[in-house]
Amino acid sequence: MIKEEKITNDYAIYNGDCMSIMRDLPDESIHFSIYSPPFCGMYHYSSSDEDLSNADDYETFFEHYEYIVKEKHRITKNGRCTAVHCMDTPSGNSGKDSLTDFPGDIIRLHQKLGFDYIGRHMIWKEPLTVRNRTMQHNLSHKTTVDDSTYAGVASADQLLMFRKKGENIIPVQHPTGFSYYAGENKMPDEILKYKNWKGKQTENRFSHFIWRNYASCFWDDIRLDNVLPYKPGRDKDDEKHVHALQLDVIYRAIVLRTNPGETVFTPFMGVGSEVYGAVQNGRKGIGAELKPSYFRQAVRNLENIKYDAVEDHPTLDF
Repeated sequence: MIKEEKITNDYAIYNGDCMSIMRDLPDESIHFSIYSPPFCGMYHYSSSDEDLSNADDYETFFEHYEYIVKEKHRITKNGRCTAVHCMDTPSGNSGKDSLTDFPGDIIRLHQKLGFDYIGRHMIWKEPLTVRNRTMQHNLSHKTTVDDSTYAGVASADQLLMFRKKGENIIPVQHPTGFSYYAGENKMPDEILKYKNWKGKQTENRFSHFIWRNYASCFWDDIRLDNVLPYKPGRDKDDEKHVHALQLDVIYRAIVLRTNPGETVFTPFMGVGSEVYGAVQNGRKGIGAELKPSYFRQAVRNLENIKYDAVEDHPTLDF
């Protein structure tokens, strides 16, 4: 059931269960999707029975998540892509700090349901920052001093890339190359003079620099604080992990995998980051969010969108 919605010429966002919203979308109507699914009960975002984060166990989570991936497959155009942001999760079985290969299980589910797995981007995270945010005991320096067999790893986030089987009839093309770099690495001065290059694209060193960063399997140049405002969307009983996906990650995926004017969908919208990234890069956005406080923050974020911020103001200021 849709509790609230906001529809404009650039985006449509809904406060409701993503399954209900996807069922109303036509077959093969989505060019690309990107989202972070609830991390199989690692964090609980609401008390709703519709909330996937409230699954009783790991197996039940994937039973319900399978319905979502099936619907996502139906609404995705043939030959087009979907990106899933995830990470290894605590297993709680063989040891207090043992991990489960959550990304691997997501890959196998997508392969089972008609997607080809085409690669993953690893998103670096600074260990002390992770320790301070999560209070992960095995990431403390003291643990290494006392017994480093229990020393932890600041697990990278992962952006898993899939392509729906079938022929893509409209190629995603970049006839003038890439014009904006979403990242924190300093571009060399000798590369900057190729910005707005008018010659052969094979000689466009500015675009080539960006492509080399984007095509890498290891993204260590993501600005981890380049996110939409999310704290105002928190409820008082929220758990500690409430953090929006970095806009650099979203921009890269959308620009790489879609043409301007195409439609990007996110079934777990949160505070609106993926829809924001789509609209700011000249695409259309559709988002579903179950939690009212997140939805209201998404409305505020999208009402304050800066349409020229990609080129002129890469770090957003609210």
